[in-house]
Amino acid sequence: MAATVKHIDSDFESIYIRLRQKEGRIYTNEELARLPGINRAHLLYKEWKIREQSCERLINYLSKKNEPLDILEVGCGNGWLSARLATHTKGNVTGIDINSPELHQAQDVFKYIPNLYFVHGDIRNDILKGKKFNTIVFAASIQYFPALNQIIDCALHHLLPMGEIHILDSHFYKPQEIEEAKQRSLNHFRSVGYPDMAKLYYHHCMNDLEKYTYRILYNPRYFINKLMGKKNPFYHICITKKETIA
Repeated sequence: MAATVKHIDSDFESIYIRLRQKEGRIYTNEELARLPGINRAHLLYKEWKIREQSCERLINYLSKKNEPLDILEVGCGNGWLSARLATHTKGNVTGIDINSPELHQAQDVFKYIPNLYFVHGDIRNDILKGKKFNTIVFAASIQYFPALNQIIDCALHHLLPMGEIHILDSHFYKPQEIEEAKQRSLNHFRSVGYPDMAKLYYHHCMNDLEKYTYRILYNPRYFINKLMGKKNPFYHICITKKETIA
């Protein structure tokens, strides 16, 4: 049964939901149940094909562990990925988000999945106090956290020893690319009528990962990926918690 928590007031939530409506990212229950599959005529069809590739890569990777995994998805939104992950593990999957409208929809659409739970809140506010997971996933969500090291350190606190953080479907930049990327984002948010969103959307640098033990499971800049015609522009980064049980 999905968790129920009190509403959290958030300027971010208000702007974010209105922006998603404007961009065509709010889905009917029937559409949500089929994601990442979507009608070819849909405005975001190409984007969802990329999401589908990332989802399959993550599931294939986790399946090779051959064991039940307790998984947390941070910034789960409407819960489509959490639902897919829950059907591929004998462990439990928890999705957490401050976005209450989509979270309520997720609870409704995916209530038939017994090992899937949703929590309304912010992982940084200790709402998951004492909870530990094998895997923590940030899918298209890390860009909404202002300090990369802060949110990764917070996630590491909720990982079991040798657990992993997976970051996918988000851009990472070289230092010299940041300012240009910020301007592109501002131009986009202005074009859809939500310039204030630029203050709530953050551009993270690969250099900020240097303090962690991490691997790049998919690199969009590799020549072989470009040669094979892969159009996924996002890194898939895996950070391991290098600790042993005392």
